[in-house]
Amino acid sequence: MPGPRQRERLRRWRAIKDWAGKGTIATFGIGVIGTLILIFVYLFSETAPIFGSAEMEAAGAYDAPGDGGAATLHTAMERYREVGVRFTDDARAVFFRPATGEVLQEEVLNRPEGVEVTDFATGEARSRLVGYGLDNGTAIFARHDYDVSFPGGERQITPNITYPEGDGEPLDVFAADGHSVDVIGVQRGGRGTAIVAANNEHQRLRVVLLEEDEDFLTGDVTVERKVYEMPWPDDGVEVTQILLDTTMRNLFVGGADGRLHYYDISRLGNPRLVASERAIQGDDAEVTALEFLLGSVSLIAGGSDGSVSQWFLARNEAGERRLTRVRSFESHDAPVTSIGPEHARKGFATAAADGTVRLHYATSHRTMARLALGEEINVDSVSMAPRQDGMLIVGQDGGFRYLNVHNPHPEVSFGALWQKVWYEGRNNPAFVWQSSSATQEFEPKFSMVPLTVGTLKGAFYAMLFAAPLAILAAIYSAYFMAPRMRTLTKPTIEIMEALPTVILGFLAGLWAAPYVENNLPAVFSVLLLMPLAFIVGAWLWTRVLPEGARGLVPAGWEAALLIPVVVAVGWFAASMSPYVEVWLFNGDMRQWLTSQGINYDQRNALVVGMAMGFAVIPTIYSISEDAIFNVPKHLTQGALALGATPWQAMASVVLLTASPGIFSAVMIGFGRAVGETMIVLMATGNSPVINFNIFEGMRTLSANIAVEMPEAAVGGTHYRILFLAALVLFLMTFILNTLAEVVRHRLRKKYSSL
Repeated sequence: MPGPRQRERLRRWRAIKDWAGKGTIATFGIGVIGTLILIFVYLFSETAPIFGSAEMEAAGAYDAPGDGGAATLHTAMERYREVGVRFTDDARAVFFRPATGEVLQEEVLNRPEGVEVTDFATGEARSRLVGYGLDNGTAIFARHDYDVSFPGGERQITPNITYPEGDGEPLDVFAADGHSVDVIGVQRGGRGTAIVAANNEHQRLRVVLLEEDEDFLTGDVTVERKVYEMPWPDDGVEVTQILLDTTMRNLFVGGADGRLHYYDISRLGNPRLVASERAIQGDDAEVTALEFLLGSVSLIAGGSDGSVSQWFLARNEAGERRLTRVRSFESHDAPVTSIGPEHARKGFATAAADGTVRLHYATSHRTMARLALGEEINVDSVSMAPRQDGMLIVGQDGGFRYLNVHNPHPEVSFGALWQKVWYEGRNNPAFVWQSSSATQEFEPKFSMVPLTVGTLKGAFYAMLFAAPLAILAAIYSAYFMAPRMRTLTKPTIEIMEALPTVILGFLAGLWAAPYVENNLPAVFSVLLLMPLAFIVGAWLWTRVLPEGARGLVPAGWEAALLIPVVVAVGWFAASMSPYVEVWLFNGDMRQWLTSQGINYDQRNALVVGMAMGFAVIPTIYSISEDAIFNVPKHLTQGALALGATPWQAMASVVLLTASPGIFSAVMIGFGRAVGETMIVLMATGNSPVINFNIFEGMRTLSANIAVEMPEAAVGGTHYRILFLAALVLFLMTFILNTLAEVVRHRLRKKYSSL
């Protein structure tokens, strides 16, 4: 027996070990919490900028460059904002420095002497096409181009005026009829260049198409001039605005009556006035500004009442294409005088007669920024730089104001992320994720709803497959199975967790998905016949076999007898699958499902549920089995002593006592399924759709991050929204685990008295 000094030394050594153990546990526990906090902070720091507001900052003010007493009709800048252009009402193009107003060069368009300019129009922003309507019934149009060179290693931009067709000579529109061009619209598309002109006095609306034809052998381009007459919108209507889209199939006319008129001119020889829609309300209603957004699909209409609205073509319930008001934006308190669309996004700026300028974005339905220049400015026009980082504002006093614009993430809003959005080309609002496309006019769609639903869908079907199997297996192995058999079964199941999920995803995508598609009756037959076979087998074992025969199998080893049953049922289902398919589904169950209105994708939620369930089973089984096995033996012995059967003891005592552990196992398995990436990535079609159809695929938050992060530009909107998806996934699992822990503690407290 140790002496007093030795006992004291042992006590001190034990105290040191206790202190070291507590310190180590506390340190690593705090480290885990700190790591979670740092992960959250990092994700939030990458996500927060997308919710910031835009800024417009004055960077210069000066008189109209190369004034000469002429009014400014239009301004524009090249992509580097080193050269701007000003088109005047005396048909001059003045190139200047946007920051200072320094004149660089000036070019005069071919306007006949004594002829006055009656109207001015621009094509889609990227075309840099402009057109003048003249009072002698002719029109002139041109492009402002910029040649970039690097002499001596420094960038040099040389501006010039070019003519898409011909040498810039005025083009006859109404000259032969003796009418003036009151309103003009110009556009350049795949068919060539077109001018649309209106004369209000004689109610004439005409399209002049300069159609290009390139010889594929010589490369020579010939231009053929074609003239088409359009029906007048309505008797007595005064046309104020004209727009033609780049496909040259849709013509839009704004009137002084506050209406927008839509023409289908896909067959120019037989144009149709399809419909007229009221865009501006009030007695003095007038469409005072009308511009296309990028891609010439959406129209932005500004009215004499200060209203700003977006319109595009959509099919109604009867299947007819109609010009439809999609959304309205924050109104001005004075008539809208100008609309400046962005060159590479679905954003635009609006200016009003009271000197206010506002920056909007269509898809997110946001007014990003506001600037009040004062009523004395009376803004006449506004234009955006090609990179959306600058703005030129012209007042009716002729003064120019140059602004720096910071608006990096206008596509994001709560509505764009979590509510239905009416996207261009669609007939109704919808939840859509589509982050990229092959066209520059593409409208990014960043709805998080399909990804969140896909995440929950995959986890739901995985748990539907895994939870019953894992929990029932845990109950049997912990309570009914022989110890020797348990020592073989439990490690075998737990070692399944070490199998890489990429292997499971590979097998699911390349083997399981085609097999399930070709043997659908076998899959569902197994799901139905296997439980039935177990019940029949149990009945034969307990009711038919003699007691002596049952005694040959040691207690707790009965489950081994089910192995032949499992093999037999699986073989029978696979063998009978072709016959069942012929008898019940006309030889093709997949086609039968399609005929019933049920879509079937080869890589679908059924395959994911089985593969991901296989990955989740070891986690749920191991934790549940430990919880059941560690229930104090005196509780079950007491229940048995009071006359309960083993199953009654299990149901009334063991399961209740182990319920906190079982619940934790299920929630941990669910968290694993929610965060799974490789299986979902390889075993589904990765289609971001919203449904819980077990035969269709989905895209989860984690898989979406894995697929799209490599192609996302660092710091861009797409990049930061992927970080937002990671933050949503992080918060989702954190909240679920927190709720699970609360429920677990309540269950433990409730059943601790057993």
